[in-house]
Amino acid sequence: MYNSTIMTRTPARKRPPTRTRRFRITLTDLLWALIGLMLTIGGTLLKATITGAPWAWTPESVPLHFLGTSYQIGAVLLVGCLGGKNAAVMSQIAYLALGLAGFPVFSQGGGSQYMSSPGFGYLLGFVPGAWICGYLAFKVPPRLESLAFSGVCGLLTIHAVGIPYLILGSIFRWLNLNDQSLGQALFAYSINLLPGQLALTCSVAVLAFVMRRVMFY
Repeated sequence: MYNSTIMTRTPARKRPPTRTRRFRITLTDLLWALIGLMLTIGGTLLKATITGAPWAWTPESVPLHFLGTSYQIGAVLLVGCLGGKNAAVMSQIAYLALGLAGFPVFSQGGGSQYMSSPGFGYLLGFVPGAWICGYLAFKVPPRLESLAFSGVCGLLTIHAVGIPYLILGSIFRWLNLNDQSLGQALFAYSINLLPGQLALTCSVAVLAFVMRRVMFY
């Protein structure tokens, strides 16, 4: 006689269906996007300044020093640090759409002809720069150094888009450089503005850190 063994198979376990991440826009995102749009438009019109040393203040006046840039980039980075990547991207897409539609929201007006301006590549960089800043700002709990890092990464992304646009536009001659050489344009739109923009980024990090502490998120 042979002992017959019966092989039983255990039924295979069904794997739970993988959930695909969907791009969701909340009411909070829309609110921050609107705030970011207003801040970007307002920041374009205002020159970024810092006060002098406190001992130089007088009862009649407080000395102000111009940083060589506007609050425009500060507004782009601030909405990323406070509202996150979705709100930041939507605010900058809306800003570009308004400007290209003819509304004078850019520093020198608006309209589709603005695409031939040397600074338009930096405006295009607002979209990925805002996304990078907003993405990194919410990867970790809010700390001053992490928010500053997020802002710097967003700022460098803006220049990483604007500089190639400037170079390619100069080579293929679709940009109006106003008798400037490529080197002069790079100095005017990147090198000359970068120190003031970095100082503004640090101020944005401090403001965002305080506001997120106050608002408990």
